[in-house]
Amino acid sequence: MAGIVGYGAYIPRHRIKVEEIAKVWGADAPSYKKGLMLEEKSVPSPDQDTITMSVEASKRAIKRAGIDPREIGAVYVGSESHPYAVKPSGTVVAEALGATPDCHTADFEFACKAGTEGMFVALNLVKAGAVKYGLAVGADTSQGAPGDALEYSASAGAAAYLFGNDDLLAEEVATCAFMTDTPDFWRREYQYYPRHGGRFTGDPAYFKHIIGAAEDILSKTGLKPPDFAYAVFHQPNGKFPFRVGEMLGFSKKQIETGWLVNKLGNTYSGSSPLGLTAILDAAKPADLILMVSYGSGAGSDAFIWRVTPRIEEVRSLAPRTRDLLDGDKVYLEYGAYAKFRRKIRKAE
Repeated sequence: MAGIVGYGAYIPRHRIKVEEIAKVWGADAPSYKKGLMLEEKSVPSPDQDTITMSVEASKRAIKRAGIDPREIGAVYVGSESHPYAVKPSGTVVAEALGATPDCHTADFEFACKAGTEGMFVALNLVKAGAVKYGLAVGADTSQGAPGDALEYSASAGAAAYLFGNDDLLAEEVATCAFMTDTPDFWRREYQYYPRHGGRFTGDPAYFKHIIGAAEDILSKTGLKPPDFAYAVFHQPNGKFPFRVGEMLGFSKKQIETGWLVNKLGNTYSGSSPLGLTAILDAAKPADLILMVSYGSGAGSDAFIWRVTPRIEEVRSLAPRTRDLLDGDKVYLEYGAYAKFRRKIRKAE
């Protein structure tokens, strides 16, 4: 038996409203708010990046797990905004946590499912007995070209999970993956902002893969949507998670606890993992949770978790995700936001 022994979240306190972005570009803010179901998004400070957010989320996961960081045998950071092109994020995270040097480290990239990619590997290393504890982090900073639709949704945050065999908060019931070569979103070398296939990113990409992974894992386990207390799907905007949930037979009530995107934005690699942290903050022992990520390129990872009684002992040891989402916010004007995200570049 293996599963989650600790979890943690981090969300930057700076935010920008949809109206503020729309005002600069002469766009219709109500249409963006209604069409994307977004109100605002998180913005990292100039001194924050994927590494710093990963460290904060991981410290909270370790605190809930109550373990010695030196026992962590693997650290994986999944992101599409690693600060260095050549230099791993994971080594810095592992060093900051005190997990080095006896630790396997790697960075993962698979668009928005890089975080669950790391979760899959860390979990299975624990199951195989190769490591006692494995840490996986999904983290990203906001990436969206000025005026592009992504600028309204691309945000920042991190979610960290520690996996082990003992003192589980949630045990793994099943995992599976669903992959194809569907190029709906990409960024070539030296390009600063990613590009996307517009509406093509919906039906042949997002919906096909999430539904494929979800139907596969439900078929393998014999479980059905009513058996679950919660479900969380990748959240590129506000509408897609509810639409895909309805297509699969899940109710709005099952989805809304892990639905953060309206006030957070799309945290890419941290999207479904952050949603899962919010669910673990509220779940009861024996609750079943379905989690399905999505990453452009394209693929989905699906997990089923069963919550254990230990969740009630440890969830208060670190900040809850909803408190991070709603508390101590600082709103930016577009000029400060552009400066924070280095959207204004000086001539050489």
